[in-house]
Amino acid sequence: MAPSLAERKRRSLILVFCCTIIGAIAQLLIKAGAPKIGVHATVLATALGAVFDIPLMGGLCLYGLSAILLVLALRDGDLSMIYPVIALTFVWVTILSAVVIGEAMTPYKVGGIATIVAGVGVLGLGSRR
Repeated sequence: MAPSLAERKRRSLILVFCCTIIGAIAQLLIKAGAPKIGVHATVLATALGAVFDIPLMGGLCLYGLSAILLVLALRDGDLSMIYPVIALTFVWVTILSAVVIGEAMTPYKVGGIATIVAGVGVLGLGSRR
């Protein structure tokens, strides 16, 4: 028996949620690998450097995986519901940056996180009607 429309939409939401977490981890890996690329490197030198920089290449590969998950999520989900959820990537990046690499968690960042989460929640409620 094929999954119902509601089940497919729920699966799409789970996929895009996973996409946000994977995208945030990709950002951290790209951040870890970026300093190894020369400051005045050309585009070609940067591309070649990325190939041999494991954290940077890992981050780029995770971005690819994130894009594939987004495509799968968009197949059955509503764009107006899925796309706002992608904004949660900003939330995960901010939290992981504080926890993993010790960036400061300022009141402005906490306020930004609250605003994003509230906005995604409001848009989610609006799409259910």
